Amino acid sequence: MKELYSIGADIGGTTVKLAVISTDGVIVKKWEIPTDTTNKGANITADIKTAIELALKELDLHKSSILGIGAGAPGFVDSSTGYINEAINIGWKNFDFGNELQELTGLPVWVDNDANLAALGENWLGAGRGVDNMIAVTLGTGVGGGIVANGEVINGANGTAAEIGHMLVKTSGGAPCNCGRSGCLETETSATAIVRKAKEKFQEYPDSNLSKLDNITAKDVFQAAHQGDRAAAEVLQNVTDTLGLALSNLTVVTNPSKIVLGGGVSAAGDQLLTPLKEAYDSYVLPRAGEACTFELAELGNDAGVIGGAFLVKQYHKG
Repeated sequence: MKELYSIGADIGGTTVKLAVISTDGVIVKKWEIPTDTTNKGANITADIKTAIELALKELDLHKSSILGIGAGAPGFVDSSTGYINEAINIGWKNFDFGNELQELTGLPVWVDNDANLAALGENWLGAGRGVDNMIAVTLGTGVGGGIVANGEVINGANGTAAEIGHMLVKTSGGAPCNCGRSGCLETETSATAIVRKAKEKFQEYPDSNLSKLDNITAKDVFQAAHQGDRAAAEVLQNVTDTLGLALSNLTVVTNPSKIVLGGGVSAAGDQLLTPLKEAYDSYVLPRAGEACTFELAELGNDAGVIGGAFLVKQYHKG
């Protein structure tokens, strides 16, 4: 019997990650191409098509061996049509991406939000494997999320389900968000937020070791807190408390058995998980909290392409 494969594509503002993946989840080839954001991203679809053709030639795979393409894009995605309502970092707006990629490649295409695909990847082969109900959170420059409920990723009526980075957590005095509002979870708990809050703390703690650094990163804040820096410790206490409250509220909505944390900030490991779990436990409905464990994501940068392959596996007919 002929081996069949799927192609996962994870489209980011800097690179497009691509992979050819077998139906049992083995990555045969993975690679990246630059994301050409010129002319409002008009060349990206053709670049993906060319990259796939070259890879199949290199692997000596005929197109008939490919079940389809599962692609993830940032922003608001209508998964039922593959239509990108808006992807700010790329330049797409009201773009019929799924149909265009399908016409160019001649392959079936399924599209979803990139955070949803990362959640599917972790649910299939990563830290969330084998569970029907989970929340995946990506803590990086921004905050992304994906929710799997009863074995299915939640998309919502128009593709905005699980945009947890845009949960309003500060109703006054919050920092502006790229969604046009202020006080979103993204502006309070992302790596960007951690750095901003640390700089604000300098006024209160001018002797903080962080004030001596030229370019502060979230990693610097975690390291300073570990070394006893009070300003850094207070920043992280605020961040974990806010995130713990947000996750506890999501828990009573979806009742997950796992919350999986990924993204650059999650590299802090137990220094993040321990206070976050403490905050979560203090807020969550006890019975709902008893069913849920916290896990660090396992797939790293491969989560999106693996989730794309799973999307094909899930929806391909025949």
